[in-house]
Amino acid sequence: MNKDTALIFSWLNVITKKRYDALIEKFGSLDEALGHVTQDLLKSLGCQEETIFRVLNRLDECDPENYQAELSKRSINLITIEDPEYPARLKQIADPPVFLYYKGSLDILSEATIACVGKREMSTYGQRVVDLFVPAFIRGGMVTVSGLAAGIDAAVAKESIRAKGKTVAVVGHGLADIYPTTNRGLAKEIIESGGVILSEFPLDQSADRYTFPARNRIIAGLSLGTVVMEAGEGSGACITAELALDYGRDVFAVPGQIFDPKYKGCHQLIARGQAKLVESPEEVMNDIGIISVETCHGTSLQKYEPSDSEEEKIIKSLTTMPQSVSDLVEKAQLDTAIINAKLTMLELNGVARNVGNGMWVCL
Repeated sequence: MNKDTALIFSWLNVITKKRYDALIEKFGSLDEALGHVTQDLLKSLGCQEETIFRVLNRLDECDPENYQAELSKRSINLITIEDPEYPARLKQIADPPVFLYYKGSLDILSEATIACVGKREMSTYGQRVVDLFVPAFIRGGMVTVSGLAAGIDAAVAKESIRAKGKTVAVVGHGLADIYPTTNRGLAKEIIESGGVILSEFPLDQSADRYTFPARNRIIAGLSLGTVVMEAGEGSGACITAELALDYGRDVFAVPGQIFDPKYKGCHQLIARGQAKLVESPEEVMNDIGIISVETCHGTSLQKYEPSDSEEEKIIKSLTTMPQSVSDLVEKAQLDTAIINAKLTMLELNGVARNVGNGMWVCL
């Protein structure tokens, strides 16, 4: 496909894989089809009147040379489904994007990838799931994939970078900006750490309720499997999981408390037999054929020798469920000042962690 053809058709933002196939069958190539983009052709492709009007206006205003200059200024690249560097795993799904814009290293998409998805309103428990699973995936040589939304997505990207790994962020808007804007800095870190940010949308496309489901299919399609780390009923993470199932990919779900609505989506996936219940990252990696060289839970506590009886009491009082300092004061029968001082040392030694809101867990 000619570069200008790719730039123009991607700017029109109307070519699905089904429409691409129809144009190839009719004209032999998109290069030939470009000269025949009319109201009648668009109508024959199933476009509604509003879409036809929008596409024809965008065609009139499109200058491929200027558009390419704008992409280059922002260090954004464009590939098509016809290019050899197009991700092979994504090409296997029924409805792959015909065009992909990206910033960063596209090569990592050929490595073992695992989608990690969940709620925007991440709970403390959800953060702990990310903290447990993501470093183990990175140690296993995997690349994480998420959507760069607030909550679980952002936490997955941050933890991947912190663990010296690479991560893929698929966004539901054009790459002219990052949504939410609070993740602009994180997007830059992803690229600087060897990761990549992807979008099928032209630069000026804003995020809306239609673009996020489209993004979800790319997340599922790029990945060997999808792990639902925290999801309420009907959440976008559940949609990603269902898409992964449609593509013949493995789906895993982390369980939560039965009283927690933030995990109802996970529980429904498990109950319906759509996802395997997993309690550790090793279960995920074993299922998809990745074996981590080390475990990631409990080793620090097993190897750590308490420095005194007070520290020993605190360690015995800590559990994997979050507890406040007041809870520990009551259980260990020690003063608050001593508890706080000892918890600081235990955190420095990798035995305990403050998971937010003054709540502590053992590792």
